[in-house]
Amino acid sequence: MKKFFHDFKEFAMKGNVLDMAVGVVIGAAFKEIINALVNNIITPFIVLLTGQNSLEALKWVLKPEITDAAGEVVDPGVAVEYGIFLQAIVDFIIIAFCIFVVLRIMMNAQKKFDELRHKKEEVVEEVPAEPEETELSILKEIRDSLKKD
Repeated sequence: MKKFFHDFKEFAMKGNVLDMAVGVVIGAAFKEIINALVNNIITPFIVLLTGQNSLEALKWVLKPEITDAAGEVVDPGVAVEYGIFLQAIVDFIIIAFCIFVVLRIMMNAQKKFDELRHKKEEVVEEVPAEPEETELSILKEIRDSLKKD
């Protein structure tokens, strides 16, 4: 049992699992941002165009529901609720666009970072390395100059 928990700890502490956990948390927060964008900014324009409170309210009634005099539903109607599908498509397009923009910004930043790092490496390579004067090299110079004299 102890080995099991040790193996689990190693698995859970691997970089991939932690990265995935961070991704899930950020993804959930990102979904909230997209929902706020859709519900509070885009949906009001859709309401103006369709006259409905939201896209999800759009439906094609195949058989209307039947109610009695008290207003209770006697026979539920049948409807194709295509508005829910349209709302899912709008959400997907917005999420895909936002992810595309974020990834594009990150890729451009990474590209510029790599270019700067490459230029820095070129500058370092261009500067000739000065030979280090060690004690041994100084002694050899002294010996050589004494031999000449």
